[in-house]
Amino acid sequence: MEELALHLLDLAQNSLAAGASDLSIWVREDKKNDCLTIGLADNGCGMEPEFVQRVTDPFTTTRTTRRVGLGLPLLAMNARLCDGDLKIESEPGKGTRIEATFRLNHWDRPPLGNIPATLVTILAGAPECNLSYSHSVDGREFSFSAGEVRKELGEIPLTNPKVLIFLQDYLQEALTNLYGGAIDGDKKPG
Repeated sequence: MEELALHLLDLAQNSLAAGASDLSIWVREDKKNDCLTIGLADNGCGMEPEFVQRVTDPFTTTRTTRRVGLGLPLLAMNARLCDGDLKIESEPGKGTRIEATFRLNHWDRPPLGNIPATLVTILAGAPECNLSYSHSVDGREFSFSAGEVRKELGEIPLTNPKVLIFLQDYLQEALTNLYGGAIDGDKKPG
């Protein structure tokens, strides 16, 4: 995948397919320590320990439509190519936590990509999901909660096209402000 946001979308789709109703997604950028961390935690069905050990093998998948699953293997490969790693913690019946680390300034690190579009896509496809998102850049932090948005909207559904456009613009503006006016996550460091 060309962007890390697409990896997060893939992880979210897997979580929702595993029955998750709560998703927590995060991005942490620490320029001082040259580290980028992306992650997701859910309350889905979880995985058995034996499956967790095999899940980064492309020929291990729960899909019935094809025999190959490339999402986690590609994320693990990208992280390791960029002097990072992929950690997976999962417990049957309790959920899964996945975190990938990258050297922030590594030449081969994929760009962060369009996080607002990723979050809006998740909400459009699973409007009842309790999605929370947090993003920090060198200690400055932005957080978002779909549950709080739902409270403010009352009877208006998250899938209302005007709401989705508003959320896209709101998230874009919040991340622009987090970066101090320029979204560094869409550019290669350097």
